[in-house]
Amino acid sequence: MVEKTDKNLRTPIVAVLGHVDHGKTTLLDSIRKSRVAAKEAGGITQHIGATEVPIDAIKEICKDIWKVNVRIPGLLFIDTPGHKAFTNLRKRGGALSDLAILVVDINEGFMPQTEEALSILRTFKTPFVVAANKIDKIPGWQSIERAPFTKSYASQDDVTKQRLENKIYEIIAELYKHNFNADRFDRIKDFTKTLAIVPVSALTGEGIPELLLILVGLAQRYLESSLRLQVEGKGKGTILEIKEEKGLGVTCDAILYDGTLKVGDKIAIAGKDEIVVTNVKAILKLAPLREMRMESKFKSVKSVTAAAGIKIVAPNLEKVLAGSEFEVVESDKDVEDFKNRIKKEYEEIAIRTDEEGVVLKTDALGSLEALISELKINSIPIKKAEVGDVDKRDVVDASTNKDELNRVVLAFNVKLLPGAEEEAKKYGVRIFTDDIIYSLIERYTKWREEEKIAREKQKIESLIKPGKIKLLKEFIFRRSKPAIVGIKVLAGEVRRGVDLIKPDGTKVGSIRTMQKEGKNIALAKAGDEVAIAIEEVTIGRQLQGDEELYVDVPEKHAKVIEKDLLEALDEETKKVFMEFLNIKRKENPFWGR
Repeated sequence: MVEKTDKNLRTPIVAVLGHVDHGKTTLLDSIRKSRVAAKEAGGITQHIGATEVPIDAIKEICKDIWKVNVRIPGLLFIDTPGHKAFTNLRKRGGALSDLAILVVDINEGFMPQTEEALSILRTFKTPFVVAANKIDKIPGWQSIERAPFTKSYASQDDVTKQRLENKIYEIIAELYKHNFNADRFDRIKDFTKTLAIVPVSALTGEGIPELLLILVGLAQRYLESSLRLQVEGKGKGTILEIKEEKGLGVTCDAILYDGTLKVGDKIAIAGKDEIVVTNVKAILKLAPLREMRMESKFKSVKSVTAAAGIKIVAPNLEKVLAGSEFEVVESDKDVEDFKNRIKKEYEEIAIRTDEEGVVLKTDALGSLEALISELKINSIPIKKAEVGDVDKRDVVDASTNKDELNRVVLAFNVKLLPGAEEEAKKYGVRIFTDDIIYSLIERYTKWREEEKIAREKQKIESLIKPGKIKLLKEFIFRRSKPAIVGIKVLAGEVRRGVDLIKPDGTKVGSIRTMQKEGKNIALAKAGDEVAIAIEEVTIGRQLQGDEELYVDVPEKHAKVIEKDLLEALDEETKKVFMEFLNIKRKENPFWGR
């Protein structure tokens, strides 16, 4: 019996989610035998890419275990970015996709981004499979290249099998905490009630046959109604990237996720400044098992039906905004409706205020949305957030912030236009550039924290701290104008310029200078014996020359010390500070509170 695909079923879209470095792109590399992962900036996916895997290719990979009567034309994978900063991009992937693969490093287990991906999948009620990746890294594992998991597993020794089982049970336990009932795929009877965990190695290809077979089975058994295609429906899709192609001019890579798109169709796309309405001159369909960002092997087609990765050739695409949606329009009303919807979406994302905050510039709408989300999570205020290159105006906007920590431009995957750097130097604005989102955020937050610590240190150093001294009567060098007398610092510290008080709160005078061994000094600490010059006092009248005196800490400084620095003081200094507070609060119980 010859299997036939159903022409009224579109290709299911599969989102690949998971923590950074857990092997999402490498997993797809294993399927298409390419090396996209090695070519990405930092090895991390920065834009959603697409790979179409036709059903014949899936059959070939799964030939040793094929048991499915196939009706779908294949699978279209969306490789989504891995870091938590991409929450919104992954939400788009989740919303767009029919199925998902959650990639988990079997040796590392769950990470914050894994939990975030689970939250997204639950929100969109997307059926998914867990790919427990990197089984080849389990101690003792003997790999069999591109073999089904069941075959590889059967060839392992008992100790290695047990190590794998332990890792699987840890993942099952984590999923249970998130209210998912899960088990290893070959132990599941009802896939509607139990989440499948497929042990795989993206590096060696082990377990990939079962992973693909389960995805095909899930799509056909549980999603057939949602895959039914309105072939005559208007084409709708998402722009992934704008490129200039030799011989073609400016083109755009896109995913058609609904309806049919034909050569000659009029389409509306969100542009940098306005809606771009253009006519499709050519549609280039992605060759099977190729990845859109890295390959040029496309074939020209007259029309294409969802879901598909395509390249669109049309006029005025240089004005198009990456990350935006497009759809076929047949009338002026269609264009107006599309324009209003996109305008509302952009207004909900882009930020422009007169308040304090950093300036954010990104290459695409999705990146902008993701970075705004990440900055808000980190409680970093935003003054302006827009798509586009960094120009002088952005620098001037950043320079108007009162707080130096906000005099910053964050630039993701965009150019610095002429004059921007010179303007930044002129106004004292810092520009952080990066083509990896999590790296950009981490570098900025690290700098921000270091600056805060430096400021705090400076603030602490500028505080007048507690101190107690004993006048040494045998070392009275001058009795007045100014009085000069030897002292011993009993606790804390004494600085040049501080005021002194008696134990009853009476003001004595201020220290004009200090000397130790004939040299002027600015600071004396507990145990030091120094000579001090005291203004506005005469020894024999206001002082007898053998008193114990306290540093008169200003009220604002005392508040900071009591609230934030008390535990950092040594016991003797803390004791002296409490004595000082008691002196002040005898007169006013609320002093320094």
